Amino acid sequence: MTSIFQQALVADFDRLHPRVRRRFSVGLDSGEACTGRGVMDRVWHGGPWVRPFLALGGIRHILVPRTGRDVPFTIENVPFTDSFGRETVTFVRTFAFPDGPRRFDATMVHSPERGCVVDYLGTHQHLATDLHLAVDGAGALVIRSGEHRFREGPVDVRVPDLIGGDAVVRESFDEAAGRFRIQVSVTNRRFGPLFGYEGSFTAEYADAKGHGVRPDLRPVREEARA
Repeated sequence: MTSIFQQALVADFDRLHPRVRRRFSVGLDSGEACTGRGVMDRVWHGGPWVRPFLALGGIRHILVPRTGRDVPFTIENVPFTDSFGRETVTFVRTFAFPDGPRRFDATMVHSPERGCVVDYLGTHQHLATDLHLAVDGAGALVIRSGEHRFREGPVDVRVPDLIGGDAVVRESFDEAAGRFRIQVSVTNRRFGPLFGYEGSFTAEYADAKGHGVRPDLRPVREEARA
């Protein structure tokens, strides 16, 4: 069994920079978890009209309703088996703002049916987003979001493009600095930039099999529908 990211990229996985390839080998098969620690040079969001939506999402750890520069940052990627038997990897990002930490939570699975990685956002997995992965000429991983779906009880609807956001993530390794670099931007096709951050971090690996996943990294509610 390979990592969920290797399953999505197939042969292109070997084109990743070796440091990036190891980071995205995190999974049940590798038995490794990865923790990144660094600084976001900039955390930004769009105009004032965006703030109420970010504040609402922040209640469930979706996006970050704060801006800042030189913000200490941690990302925890831990593999586990969810309650539906799927290999899952946490993407829990914590931003240490002066007025207190803010979290942006996600858990990811590979969906053979959808042919991509599915990203469940927030503590209750209300939002499921298709992620399409590619490798650029520098060996960086580039992730672009696709369709968004909202799930709650019997509700299962596609989020219209008018209110949805298109995310682009690029993660690379800077040989000269010895650090990973991350750039994230979320835009709306009609209203423009919504949210994003950019910065750098170092990575440490730990035995995921021996330590498992902390309860606070798992979502409160898990959603079976991809």
